[in-house]
Amino acid sequence: MANAVVDDDQKWLLNCLSATLDPNQEVRSFAEASLNQASLQPGFGGALSKVAANRELPFGLPAVLLKQFVKKHWQEGEESFEHPAVSSDEKAVIRELLLSSLDDSHRKICTAISMAIASIAVYDWPENWPDLLPFLLKLINNPNDLNGVHGALRCLALLSGDLDDAMVPTLVPVLFPCLHAIVSSPQIYDKYLRTKALSIVYGCISLLGAMSAVYQAETSALMAPLLKPWMEQFHFILEHPVQPEDPDDWGIRMEVLKCLNQFVQSFPSLTESEFMIIMGPLWQTVVSSLKVYVQSSIEGTEDPYEGRYDSDGGEKSLDSFVIQLFESLLTIVGSTKLVKAVAHIVRELAYYTIAFLQMTEQQVHIWSMDANQFVADEDDVTYSCRVSGALLLEEVAICCGKQGINAIIDAAKKRFSESQQEKASGSAVWWRMKEATLFALASLSEQLLEAEVSGLTRVGLGNLIEQMLTEDVGSGVHEYPFLYARIFSSVAKFSSVISQGIREHFLQAAVDIIGMNVAPPVKASACRALSQLLPEVNKDIIQSKMEGLLSTLTDLLYQASDETLHLVLETLQAAIKAGHEASVSIEPIMSPIILNMWALHVSDPFISIDAIEVLEAIKNAPGCIHPLASRIFPFIGPILINPQWQSDGLVAGSLDLLNMLLKNAPSDVVRAAYDVCFDAVVRIVLQSDDHSELQNATECLASFISGGRQEILAWGVDSGFTMRSLLDAASRLLNPDLESSGSLFVGSYILQLILHLPSQMAQHIQDLVFALVRRMQSAQITGLKSSLLLIFARLIHLSAPNIERFINLLISIPAEGYENAFSYVMSEWTKLQREIQGSYQIKVTTSALALLLSTKHAEIAKVNVQGHLIKSDSGITTRSKAKLAPDQWTLVPLPAKILALLADELIEIQEQVQAAEDEDSDWEEIEEDTESDRSLLYSSAAVALGRSTKEHIEALAKAYCENQEDDFEVEALNVVDPLNEINLANYLVDFFVKFSHGDRQLFENLCQSLTQAQRNAIQMVLNC
Repeated sequence: MANAVVDDDQKWLLNCLSATLDPNQEVRSFAEASLNQASLQPGFGGALSKVAANRELPFGLPAVLLKQFVKKHWQEGEESFEHPAVSSDEKAVIRELLLSSLDDSHRKICTAISMAIASIAVYDWPENWPDLLPFLLKLINNPNDLNGVHGALRCLALLSGDLDDAMVPTLVPVLFPCLHAIVSSPQIYDKYLRTKALSIVYGCISLLGAMSAVYQAETSALMAPLLKPWMEQFHFILEHPVQPEDPDDWGIRMEVLKCLNQFVQSFPSLTESEFMIIMGPLWQTVVSSLKVYVQSSIEGTEDPYEGRYDSDGGEKSLDSFVIQLFESLLTIVGSTKLVKAVAHIVRELAYYTIAFLQMTEQQVHIWSMDANQFVADEDDVTYSCRVSGALLLEEVAICCGKQGINAIIDAAKKRFSESQQEKASGSAVWWRMKEATLFALASLSEQLLEAEVSGLTRVGLGNLIEQMLTEDVGSGVHEYPFLYARIFSSVAKFSSVISQGIREHFLQAAVDIIGMNVAPPVKASACRALSQLLPEVNKDIIQSKMEGLLSTLTDLLYQASDETLHLVLETLQAAIKAGHEASVSIEPIMSPIILNMWALHVSDPFISIDAIEVLEAIKNAPGCIHPLASRIFPFIGPILINPQWQSDGLVAGSLDLLNMLLKNAPSDVVRAAYDVCFDAVVRIVLQSDDHSELQNATECLASFISGGRQEILAWGVDSGFTMRSLLDAASRLLNPDLESSGSLFVGSYILQLILHLPSQMAQHIQDLVFALVRRMQSAQITGLKSSLLLIFARLIHLSAPNIERFINLLISIPAEGYENAFSYVMSEWTKLQREIQGSYQIKVTTSALALLLSTKHAEIAKVNVQGHLIKSDSGITTRSKAKLAPDQWTLVPLPAKILALLADELIEIQEQVQAAEDEDSDWEEIEEDTESDRSLLYSSAAVALGRSTKEHIEALAKAYCENQEDDFEVEALNVVDPLNEINLANYLVDFFVKFSHGDRQLFENLCQSLTQAQRNAIQMVLNC
């Protein structure tokens, strides 16, 4: 269409398109409205295609608009479809015109046309567009038309993202040889086209890798003959040293690394046989990349091309290439098949990786200007070479065991020595390598400390760290701020292996630093060190300086912002906890400041929570709760009484603050809070539609009940006022029409009513159960359903020994879609039991299920509930397949399901025993011991393996107790419940013994539906 005639319709269309780019808003709006109106007329898509295909018009907008047109008008039934639909004849015209335009010499126009083709292919290919693939293959096989090759590759790259498991096996054998011909012909095709060909290879391998989970033999057979020629090409591309200032070279190498990464992940066995072909060039890439990276990014003497992209939007930076290099190496190290191939160079790998971790000139500049960015980058796993390199070293430590740990330590020692030599020679940047070395070790602190404790390595980690920390302690903090910042961060990471004297030295230094005029990154890292060291420090040492430290930190709040404010508040909290006595004297100064800080940032959930945690630390300090409460109540009282006049977030934040004060508070403080706030909190529950306000107000009411207990009923204006208010609040929160988020914490609230006001609640149980069922049926949040199930479980316990009466109550209540409420509740309960979190919640619900099963109520046997998922044999589950064939589940009798859930809980406790034993075993013996441990836990032949069943049961009980002690889910509100004293391991053992003896035939029948692991777990506890 090089000499196509422009008719009147096309002229009008061109004028409209040009007008959409006019600087005048009115002209643009009129043109856009005209185009939108024209798009509703038959033939608009064809006309737009003709304009897009006219090569005398270097104008890419028509193809972009055509993509939008296709999305709206091509396929009826799609969510984005708008009438009228494109006719079949017009579709054929559009497809033909677009294909004829794929060889446009303007790459941006070609990309826009490719995107339009890809948008049509989603609907039409291959069934209604069978000639698309042959046409594209013909284009890429014509080396005399490089524009056509580019267009076809761009189009195929877009299409490769929409392939499915039916297309790929047919496409790959035909397409890969064509792509290989392009990649292997640098004399014909430039790096850009070869890179684009490799990106298509990557897309296909990724999908084949996903398919291999289902079709392992078929995908391996497909890839086996193709792997070697591609590995040879990777060899040729990587064998030459990386060149500076050549982003096209970085780009093609990056695609090679992505393909290699995918080969290793998806086909490790196949890759293993060919891997040595690539190993030499890959290592050459590592070595030569470091030189280029140091010159370009670390020293900043050359342009790193950061932020530059090709015409297709692909990044062309050196950083992105190095990150991909690290990702590929990480995958290789993490592969059990290939890690041995790099074992002989693991020391060199660690050595070179540490050098990549040096701060770049750009990072020095950004972090010097913006302390917030420094703190954010330190706290978050950002996309950078430093983070990627640290992750690679972590993988080396994990996958290479002792050899990897020793390699990293040796590399760190060598790099540290080199930095000292650079310092001695007068280098101005000697600190960079030392900072990178400390950063590497600190990033691996968890693995290194674990290796030290277990005896895996005996390198004297503490001595090494102390040497690195103290060697340059006399160097000026102003000259090398980032080195000092890293030293403080490292002290925090390795405090457990550093001597007391060194810890105290750096603690004192950190206290001094935060009061000095030094670079913000140094103060930030000093705060980080204080947060770690203060909880461990000898109180006598720090007590004399605590008042000055608290004062300095409080002053620092005024200088901080965003990320640094979070860090200062965290440090302030640690300081208050460490110096209780000093807090009393500074409370009158500090509390108003923190309250003001909280009010200023109440709409920021992170800062406001940090501020409340500081206030909570003050509250918990001896002698501080009453003066603090006297400041807070007058402040939040008017806010809660007049919530409609407050700024966004202030009411919810005030409720959060009130709840903090109420938790574990003495009764006089709870009474004072009641007098000021109780009525207002109830009104918020009854009137507010704000989810945060409802949630926080519900928590406050639960805390009022927990703190006031029976006494709270006497605090109202009359004897029944408080109880009526509490019941009104419960009624609103259990309203099935209230959005689920607003009712999220109603379970905890109802639980407090049941526990602390049992006689008052007894007369309302029937109404309560009815409301619970209705609220649960309308609930859209799993967490809300789980909390309501906890109430049902607690009511079962309360109804003992007459549990049958409670079951009958549920049977008498209707439930939409179910025979009765009992059938509904048990259906939901058995589905969600494994999702319930928290040791208290698990104890109550699990033991309640055991009680239900023990009743042998006739209704229990009549109920069928969800069993296990029926596995699909239809290959990869795409979105379209999921719509056509949703998950299907078996149905099982309720007694069998309950027994299975109880057995699963027993297995989980047994696994805790296994985990505890694994921790005590040597790293190198883990693989041998795991199998014997598993046999011990899941086989009835435990005695033959050296441990009696009785000992095993005792181990279960002990493991459960230890796990409960560490379980942060056990909230203070639930501690008073006697059920919290249940040792679930002992409870389950006792239940299984009694249940099996009570009705042997029923027990054996139910066991037939269990898995082998479940039967083994039960048999283990019955063999005593």
